[in-house]
Amino acid sequence: MPDTAAEAPRRRTVDPTVLALTAYTAVMTALAARAFLMPGESLDYLTFLDPWYRHIASHGGFHALADPGFSDYNVPYLYLLTALTYLPLPELAGIKWISILFDLALAYYTFRIVSRLRPAQPWAAFGAATVVLFLPTVVTNSGWWGQCDALYAAFLVGGIHYVLRHRPWWACTFFGVALAFKFQAAFLFPFLLVLVLVGRMPWRSLLAVPAAYLLLDVPALVLGADPWRLLTVYARQTGTYRLLSVNAPSVYEFVSAPGDTNLVRGVGVLVAGTLVSLLTALTVWSLRRGRRGLPVSGPAVPGLTDTRVVLLAACSSIVVPFLLPSMHERYFYVADVLTVLAAFALPRQLWYVPVLVQLASFGSYLKCNSAELAPYLSMPAHSALMLLALSAMVRTTAHELRGPRTASYGHAPAAEGTLPPGSPAPSASSAT
Repeated sequence: MPDTAAEAPRRRTVDPTVLALTAYTAVMTALAARAFLMPGESLDYLTFLDPWYRHIASHGGFHALADPGFSDYNVPYLYLLTALTYLPLPELAGIKWISILFDLALAYYTFRIVSRLRPAQPWAAFGAATVVLFLPTVVTNSGWWGQCDALYAAFLVGGIHYVLRHRPWWACTFFGVALAFKFQAAFLFPFLLVLVLVGRMPWRSLLAVPAAYLLLDVPALVLGADPWRLLTVYARQTGTYRLLSVNAPSVYEFVSAPGDTNLVRGVGVLVAGTLVSLLTALTVWSLRRGRRGLPVSGPAVPGLTDTRVVLLAACSSIVVPFLLPSMHERYFYVADVLTVLAAFALPRQLWYVPVLVQLASFGSYLKCNSAELAPYLSMPAHSALMLLALSAMVRTTAHELRGPRTASYGHAPAAEGTLPPGSPAPSASSAT
């Protein structure tokens, strides 16, 4: 039954001017914090980004991409780095401003998602975007480190936004662009697989993932780049690091393997794949347990509310890097953001989870980059914090999936998306 006037959530009125001024203040403060960190030159900048920039500048700008072998990154990020060589910007500032602009995009999509989850509470969406913008890992990743994790993360969160709006082709296109920037976008592929297996997204929409990836390779191919090198860039990356953990708060901080780690890494990948496959199968089984009169698949699959979509994405972003070997400290970046979304979706149950994730993730940043603090930081302790966060996310998500069966779409306003023909009306129950 549709919501009645008495049952519908009461929307709190907010003065648009006050909201706009508050948002402006938050953005300016966030930019000021990053500007304060701007002069810092990280080891990654000195070892990788600066030499790449200088190589591009000295080899004819975009013509340098005819042979992108000077870098171990895929070409989409190199396009942006190359564009900087044509602009009258200091090199270090330009590199960091690329990531900072995507910090803002990340906050924007966070705002849009929480606005959909909690439409009656406008300040909740603003609060979520502000929290993401000021997360220590997000601030230092772009403002000090000059890393580009915000780029692929913004497209992943944007893809989730389009999943909630029932626009699967846009969602998969965003996932494909994210994958083209960083291979770590694959951490959300189990989540994407669940959506396809329960019919929330059509199989054919997955074609947009490789299409977006390959389309972004076209400029480099036109310039003369080797197609095989472009297609195998991530295969080469996976063989670069042989350590079980590269300062990542993962399960491998509890594992000791002296000597050659290849066997342990191989077994670890197999175990991780098995566990993730099992969790994916259990999730699909839980979502497809339809009741009489309700569909077991399709956009209106029972139980697949907007809140549960966000919870599944957050689980995927923690479980996969926690179980895989040879992870880096920055590989929980998407989990840093998605656990904030999950906490705003279910604040009573999950308010502490992003705190645990941030303590583990940012602590790993400090362990890697702060010679003064590193002796006082324990990677096993950080991994234990991440394990607590993972356990809480999985437990809460499992509890939600076992909850009342509903064909709810969440509380999206009509302008955000329409129901497919023949779909049941939205439930009156709250998505939060």
